[in-house]
Amino acid sequence: MGYSARYHATSLIAVLLALAVGILIGAEFGGDTLTSTRRNLEQSLTGNLQDARHRADELNGELGRANEFSSRVYPVLVRDRLRGRRIGLIALGDLPGDVYGAIEAALAPAGGRLVGVGVVREPVDTRGLAGDLAKTRFAKLARDADAQTALGAGLGRQLVRGGTLLEPVRSHLFSRASGNFGALDAVIVVRDQPQDMGPNQRAVAGRIESGLAQGITATHTPAVGVENTRTEPSSVSFFAANDLSSVDDVDLVAGRLATVFALLEAEGSFGVKDSADRLLPDLLAPHE
Repeated sequence: MGYSARYHATSLIAVLLALAVGILIGAEFGGDTLTSTRRNLEQSLTGNLQDARHRADELNGELGRANEFSSRVYPVLVRDRLRGRRIGLIALGDLPGDVYGAIEAALAPAGGRLVGVGVVREPVDTRGLAGDLAKTRFAKLARDADAQTALGAGLGRQLVRGGTLLEPVRSHLFSRASGNFGALDAVIVVRDQPQDMGPNQRAVAGRIESGLAQGITATHTPAVGVENTRTEPSSVSFFAANDLSSVDDVDLVAGRLATVFALLEAEGSFGVKDSADRLLPDLLAPHE
């Protein structure tokens, strides 16, 4: 509401300024017959502009107070909700710094530990992965679409539960990674595909991504896909298609709150975009 009202007031100022310029230009060509009307309009517009500026200042003040309030309340609402939980972060394609920072800001007051972070390489290095798995059923991965989905699903399960499949492919699967996966209590997924991939590369990446998501959800471990309010294109439809809850405003306090509760098994599409079901999940009572 704060953003919408502020932008409305700013737009009103711009419209009134444009109208004022138009009236003044028209008056120059209309001669003395428009002088009185022009003066009246100038006075009216001046008053309207002053009122609009005053309202915009009020709205900015209200927005600042609302942000301060929510920032102070957030740590109280989430304190220790994720204490002791091992959380993994999987980024598909890339992990934007602002999204990573927002995730850390969401988890810190809640006590959750980000124990493993992996950025899945895109375009996918299918030849490298096939070489790593030359003695398995994935040896023909580069040409086998079904094998690509199956590999993604297997990796998704083992990222959560642990297993022997991940370690041999780690260097070709991830463009960068830190920490350790396995025995996870919850998973956060970020998706930021490179825009310069060709059709075939995009199709392969899509199969690996869907497989990973399916493998993660098959473990029945809480998982949520997150992005910020400026992410374009949005990946909410991808998250929904793969049975992941989603948060589209992790850069806002409300989005951080929704992220924490999604990691506590709240389900839905939360946020401020048109694709969201609602802003926030029900606020769950703390476990005793």
